[in-house]
Amino acid sequence: MRQMMLLPLIFSGAWLLSACGERSDAQVSRAMESVAAVDQENMQEIMLSAADPAEAVSYFQGAVERNPDSISAKRGLARSLVRAGGAAESIPVWRQVMEHPDSTNEDRVFMAEALLRDNKWDEAEAALNAIPPTHETFHRYRLEAMIADNNKQWDKADHFYETAIGLTTRPAGVYNNWGYSRLSRGQHQQAERLFAQALRHDPTLFTAKTNMVLARAAQNQYSLPLIEMSQTERAMLLHTMAIAAIRKGDVSIGQGLLVEAIDTHPQHFEEAVRALRALEGNVRAG
Repeated sequence: MRQMMLLPLIFSGAWLLSACGERSDAQVSRAMESVAAVDQENMQEIMLSAADPAEAVSYFQGAVERNPDSISAKRGLARSLVRAGGAAESIPVWRQVMEHPDSTNEDRVFMAEALLRDNKWDEAEAALNAIPPTHETFHRYRLEAMIADNNKQWDKADHFYETAIGLTTRPAGVYNNWGYSRLSRGQHQQAERLFAQALRHDPTLFTAKTNMVLARAAQNQYSLPLIEMSQTERAMLLHTMAIAAIRKGDVSIGQGLLVEAIDTHPQHFEEAVRALRALEGNVRAG
């Protein structure tokens, strides 16, 4: 009798163990799917930020072929095409992304950037105008500033540059763009101050160094600013200042700066040598 009573208990215990095993297998399966999804997301981020641009394009093209309905794969392909210098090729892909029900306002910002890179300013402006004003990001306002600049809407441009700077921890590039905007307006002192701000945040930003030299030359200041620079950079900046001086009619100053640039460069500075020879030839001919 006792044995008969044990049978239901044994079968009951076996059923519980079986159920636990099934539940455990399901949990493991879900966990593995979650890990795979995280791994895929991490791989996509690596491809978008650190991988060679051409390699990233190849990776996302394969991902789109394997899963044509994946918005993340198409988004990655469009962004990697822009990184690889293929802004025009990215635009049809961005349009596919925008047709997807899970597209975002940030996708539209990225599409606007691609349109700008492809010199489609009106379309880029329309894309940004379609985004609600509540979508306030550094990426958006940086593009808004560039479009305002292109439209010569200076007050709007200044507002957008200032707003963008407040939304990033790495504002060097924005300060440089804002400075170039001021330089193009003939506001040379304000431009020089903005380039100095850019270099405070990123002392390696050579475009800001070049632009600062141009701003100083526009004010007839032909000495290099007190900024961090290598010997090669010093020679290149002297060459830039020399060309700016010559274009302003300060030929003798430009000639002296070219000689200094050639002497400063640690190697043969062919571009400066050619400029000096052409200048000396013009002087003799004159």
